[in-house]
Amino acid sequence: MMIVRHLLAVLLLPFTVVVAAPYWLLNSWAEIDTRWTSLWPLGAGLFVFGLMLFGWCVGLFARVGRGTLAPWDPTQRLVAEGPYRYVRNPMITGVAAMLLGEALFYGSLLLALWAVLFIAINHTYFVLSEEPGLAQRFGDSYQVYKANVPRWIPRLRPWEGEDGEHKGQAHRI
Repeated sequence: MMIVRHLLAVLLLPFTVVVAAPYWLLNSWAEIDTRWTSLWPLGAGLFVFGLMLFGWCVGLFARVGRGTLAPWDPTQRLVAEGPYRYVRNPMITGVAAMLLGEALFYGSLLLALWAVLFIAINHTYFVLSEEPGLAQRFGDSYQVYKANVPRWIPRLRPWEGEDGEHKGQAHRI
């Protein structure tokens, strides 16, 4: 059942953002899309990096957080492992990398603007809704995590946890 929950969340959210919307933009608005020379190797590499980061985060949400990326089926545990030891929102970073990779791959100004819009919407959502919700759900553990791990720009060294030692597991609240 957990696999179905994750597939549904991935199909409804990231698939729409990374596949459906770019497909629509490239095909429906091609006549106004100012294209530059495709940087396809860089775009492909950035896309693959983003996909791998996204997949890693989804796996951590399932295994450690016991939930999904969907707001209607959130994690039950605070995930503070893997890339979450460097930055609080690596899943969004992964999706943004895929979008920017697509923009570079196709040389599409519209896809670049879509990526910027996606980043702006997510920043607003995280500041106004996601972070207050996490603080309410996970209390002091999230506040300590938030104080030590940046929202978007990764730390140079991984956060080691509240007591200076990485716990290897998320905090149970």
